[in-house]
Amino acid sequence: MLSGKHILLGVTGGIAAYKAAYLVRAFQQEGAVVRVVMTPSATRFVGVETFSALTGHEVGVHTFIGDDSTSSTLSSSSSSIPSTSTSSSADKKSPLAKDQSHNQWTRHIQWGEWADWFVIAPCTANTIAKIAHGVSDNLLTATVLAARCPLLICPTMDGEMMESAATLDNLNTLEKRGIHIMEPESGYLASGLIGKGRLPETEAIVQKVDELMGALPGPLYGKKVIVTAGPTREYIDAVRFLSNPSSGKMGVAMAKAAMRLGGSVHLVHGPISIAFPEGIASYAVTSAQDMFEQVAELSPADVYIKAAAVSDFTPKTKVNHKVKKSSAQSSIELVPTPDILSWIGEHKNETAISIGFAMETERLEEQAESKRVHKNADWIIANSIGEDVPQQGFESDYNKVLLLGQGTSLEMEGPKEDLAMNLLRTIFSV
Repeated sequence: MLSGKHILLGVTGGIAAYKAAYLVRAFQQEGAVVRVVMTPSATRFVGVETFSALTGHEVGVHTFIGDDSTSSTLSSSSSSIPSTSTSSSADKKSPLAKDQSHNQWTRHIQWGEWADWFVIAPCTANTIAKIAHGVSDNLLTATVLAARCPLLICPTMDGEMMESAATLDNLNTLEKRGIHIMEPESGYLASGLIGKGRLPETEAIVQKVDELMGALPGPLYGKKVIVTAGPTREYIDAVRFLSNPSSGKMGVAMAKAAMRLGGSVHLVHGPISIAFPEGIASYAVTSAQDMFEQVAELSPADVYIKAAAVSDFTPKTKVNHKVKKSSAQSSIELVPTPDILSWIGEHKNETAISIGFAMETERLEEQAESKRVHKNADWIIANSIGEDVPQQGFESDYNKVLLLGQGTSLEMEGPKEDLAMNLLRTIFSV
């Protein structure tokens, strides 16, 4: 259940904060991508560097970065278990970090949208009270208000605090709002007392999240999703081919997002070197014809996401040996390749959703809308490419796009994995 999921882990100022480091690793071992947000008092128990090294991501403490002297901005990894690199030089920052450097005060919004689950473990009586009354005086409590995902709280405290009337009232308030509460364990407490208030074992928390996630299917639950990604190669001879610089990053990001939203994902991809989580069925192809035949074979589907950068033309004549330069012709006759998006538009059933991508160098909205109409696509995700459009398009980890369809024209941007999730959430909420 946790493979490929985004988990935001909140850590508050209790002695059990050190156990959160083990929780990060446990989530990662289940295939989840983890980021950590801490309250200022939590940093007195565990330093942000610990969580930065474990996750490979920035750890946030304060809403305003100028006050956040303890926050780290490490480079991130796209793998399920992030890199532990500790470089903080500007040229090695992650796309997320680059994005946040312009809007650091909106991290609570960005992370709230990024997360599939928000887990606060340990969660002190103080933070429970703040959440119950809508207080947002630090990055963690502000992110709780901004989050669009389910929230699991693991109350952890000492002495009689757990049984106090105020704490019980606050927990009751949270439960009425649909927030999940995990019962603390009884045993030896930091004060030397024996009572109720211990953080549950790491394995129990992971199992709880796994169970809750299975009980809350996403908008694509039970739906078959076909995604295309990467370039195609149109061979001229045994060693030369026509292609493009597509890395497949956006297509794979869309496949991962579709899986996190509950879809049964089938990824048809050209030559790429990007890893993707277990649970995604993959089909490697080479040419546009190969990709077309594989999509047709997998059809019908409930959702089609055609993100591949498919070659529009292929050589009319191909040879199986290497053509020597001395005997090569000065021109190559080309013929059109199958138009996969148009075929989908003609053959999908009435309830199926088709999502296409368009990359343009000029008149972005006009060209993209024309493509959507002529190819009978429900949605088009369009972006510009060119020298005046840095950090976007082929091979980049970041993208800025225009989402068109269903009367919607919406600009969206961000790291590709975050952007993919926000795009699908928007499309399936319209």
